[in-house]
Amino acid sequence: QVQLEESGGGSVQTGGSLRLSCTASGYMYSKYCMAWFRQAPGKEREGVAHIDDEGTTTYADSVKGRFTISKDNAKNTLYLQMNSLRPEDTAMYYCAADPAPLCYGEYNYWGQGTQVTVSS
Repeated sequence: QVQLEESGGGSVQTGGSLRLSCTASGYMYSKYCMAWFRQAPGKEREGVAHIDDEGTTTYADSVKGRFTISKDNAKNTLYLQMNSLRPEDTAMYYCAADPAPLCYGEYNYWGQGTQVTVSS
């Protein structure tokens, strides 16, 4: 079983930055697709970005050019650098993992989430 724990959320003003972290523990597979999702109140969960085992990244159009997903395999940690934050980025952010080399859109493991609030 893989456990994921997010951290780094908080409250910032429009234009500010935050860096989210997601640390994996427990049973470790050799290859992962990892992703960030978010869910705002009253809205469906949406994918923000994902990174496959070779480091290829994909972003939602709404965050392209502002957010950067990365990972440190030695630390079993996934990151999401969020710049130029907007009020519409306010949501609970979740990390997810799938023990596969490529990203197929389905994730077996989820964290509990970290709240990001952006005020205008």
